Amino acid sequence: MGYDDHEISVVITGNDEIMELNKKFRGIEKPTNVLSFPMLEGEFNSITPLLLGDIVISSEKAMQEAEEAGISFDERMSQLLVHGILHLIGFDHEKGENDAAKMEAKSIEILRFIEKNPNLDAF
Repeated sequence: MGYDDHEISVVITGNDEIMELNKKFRGIEKPTNVLSFPMLEGEFNSITPLLLGDIVISSEKAMQEAEEAGISFDERMSQLLVHGILHLIGFDHEKGENDAAKMEAKSIEILRFIEKNPNLDAF
């Protein structure tokens, strides 16, 4: 299935808000950098069939990670957005090494297309 005509929604928030979402939906009581909520799965997937899902990014966490990695905030946001989108279309690095390698390769492919920094790694 192609995703050319599908949409995503992106929410940029802070650590407190993303921590609440992380706790509610993943049972983890700490802030994270990005969360993805696929809409093509589950019992309500036919309500908005062109919506891939929602991505929530913590700008605070992204800024901290960008500084630690020595990259720009925009580059870190690109990494997180790509990571979130790949989760929406079925990639999952937590399923094992092979899946993680596929997700990393696809991430790098997309980052090379959208970012000027040729050394920017995947998420």
